[in-house]
Amino acid sequence: MTRGLLVVIPCGQKKIWDKDPLAGPTRARDAYKGAPFTVNRNYAEHFGEAWVILSAKYGFISPDFELPESYNVTFKRKSTNPVSVAKLRAQVHGLNLVRFPNVVGLGGKEYRFALEQAFHGENVKLHFPFAGPGMGIGKMMQAIKRAIASNDPFNERGGSTT
Repeated sequence: MTRGLLVVIPCGQKKIWDKDPLAGPTRARDAYKGAPFTVNRNYAEHFGEAWVILSAKYGFISPDFELPESYNVTFKRKSTNPVSVAKLRAQVHGLNLVRFPNVVGLGGKEYRFALEQAFHGENVKLHFPFAGPGMGIGKMMQAIKRAIASNDPFNERGGSTT
């Protein structure tokens, strides 16, 4: 755990209801079932003083937030009506996410953009240690696993900070 570090991980497309349609309401930490979510969660639990999930439908949610049912909302397609920047900015303050001086954002460019907009103008340093050219999902997952193994949360050998 790194004091003062908030880790924000993206939600996942694969959800428990894909395999078990009768699963019912499920905590967010258990609802998302894809390999990227699992790797990101491992990173968040290893390094974060706290961690939240950035859901395109609900915004910033606690790992214990109860998802009532499956959904298919994405930042990649505006037609799915993802959460607004205004709501994300309100959540940043409502959840007091600005109390963390460092925020690591995991996920692709759409999640990075949402995080940059949500924290714009705040006294928070955003880190995207697994972003950059050539960092497809497979390479990103490998880099995250290496970061955990080497206990290097900011992946000093690559990535970017804003």
